Amino acid sequence: MCGIVGIHSSQPVNQLLYDGLQLLQHRGQDAAGIVTMDGSMFHMHKSLGMVRDVFRTRDMRNLIGNVGIAHVRYPTAGSASSPAEAQPFYVNSPFGIVLGHNGNLTNTESLLHELFVDDLRHVNTGSDSEVLLNVLAHELQEAVHGHRLTAADVFAAVSGVHRRCKGAYAVVAMVAGFGLLAFRDPNGIRPLTIGHMDGESGPEWIIASESVAIEAMGYQVLRDVRPGEAVLITQAGELLDQMCAEPQQFTPCIFEYVYFARPDSVMDGTSIYESRLRMGEYLAEKVRREFSHLNIDTVIPIPDTSRPSALQLAFRLGLDYREGFIKNRYIGRTFIMPGQATRKKSVRQKLNAMPLEFKGKNVLLVDDSIVRGTTSREIIQMARDAGANAVYFASASPPVRFPNVYGIDMPTRDELLANGRTDEEIATEIGADAVIYQDLPDLIAAIRSVNPAIERFDASCFDGCYVTGDVTEDYLARLEGQRNGEIPTTPAPATRQMNLNLASV
Repeated sequence: MCGIVGIHSSQPVNQLLYDGLQLLQHRGQDAAGIVTMDGSMFHMHKSLGMVRDVFRTRDMRNLIGNVGIAHVRYPTAGSASSPAEAQPFYVNSPFGIVLGHNGNLTNTESLLHELFVDDLRHVNTGSDSEVLLNVLAHELQEAVHGHRLTAADVFAAVSGVHRRCKGAYAVVAMVAGFGLLAFRDPNGIRPLTIGHMDGESGPEWIIASESVAIEAMGYQVLRDVRPGEAVLITQAGELLDQMCAEPQQFTPCIFEYVYFARPDSVMDGTSIYESRLRMGEYLAEKVRREFSHLNIDTVIPIPDTSRPSALQLAFRLGLDYREGFIKNRYIGRTFIMPGQATRKKSVRQKLNAMPLEFKGKNVLLVDDSIVRGTTSREIIQMARDAGANAVYFASASPPVRFPNVYGIDMPTRDELLANGRTDEEIATEIGADAVIYQDLPDLIAAIRSVNPAIERFDASCFDGCYVTGDVTEDYLARLEGQRNGEIPTTPAPATRQMNLNLASV
């Protein structure tokens, strides 16, 4: 999962892009980057780290221009610690293109073969985002055929990307001297929203992963980028749009509503906050229906994402709602931290239990999800250390039993706590007296009650149904082999090209 933003303005965009990244920091803490365009020249700065650590005054001064794109990275493919894989990526042919990508391609290996053998293009990192950039560059070169670049050529190139690329992708890009481009995969798995304001010399535009990055900077939300659509903002500030793929069923990622998006965002016409309130209502009904024998004194959320669900659950059940954990806001989100050792170590640095709310009580802890169980286990132990008599643990989402291949760094099936375990066995593993999971139909119903227009979601991490139709058991086995170090993620470029050339002889 990553955060992307693109801005076309009548004023310098360096500070605007920085502010946009700050508002999207929750979507990625591994790396950050900004590219601005001044005429036909790009200016780039990117590095590993949080937004506040990557950019200094001298860096901002060098980012000149009134058009730009920016990216915060949360690694899902490629190296988690290589500065070379910070985005945006740049390629100088055919016109000079920079690109930032949120999502994950599922046919990266076949695309690499096509790029090296057929398209004669070089990919320098293990990132699928660089692959996506080179596919776009090749399709743009094919569309132009030597004449001057037009909007029709750009839309044709995006159509070519849709034909070739599988998986999830929301993209912001710039073509040197031409304009700002954004597009979204035909299933709309990853979010992308357009905003605008009236500037002194005409409309000003912003395109971002979440509406919060639009509204908090004084823009008005116009609409979401439609699945399969491309939006082009020319150098003159004119917005052009075109559908570039055959319509497919709209299937946004359900985990955006559960965990990733900020509660003050509206995503595809759906309030994240209201969705999470409804999740709490449905979860309360399950507690009332199946767990009425539990003698619960207090409902306590795991800060911050689960607060709306826990609050509404407590209200529906007539139970006390208490803030039992105090969060250190200077520690990163544990789910996003690469490496289980780092994740486990950070839990107690991140949260502190207040004995006043635990001592002698039967508490129901509410979290947005349980993935590996490492964090849940530590939190439950903290509650017991603080004096709780009994600790019950509720998840606002169903058991995570399958890897997510569309841009969320969920581990292999062997690492997923719920894989192959019953609820009772899960409770034993994390040290809870009982575990209560939201049912998938209830989770879907909770979000659809806010926006009935969304008929289907990508819920593959819960049900194993991958909406792009190309994720096979062999694919998952290879993915797990790569994560376990049994299969190289991506060979060095020179080796990869040699192997591909030999295979084509």
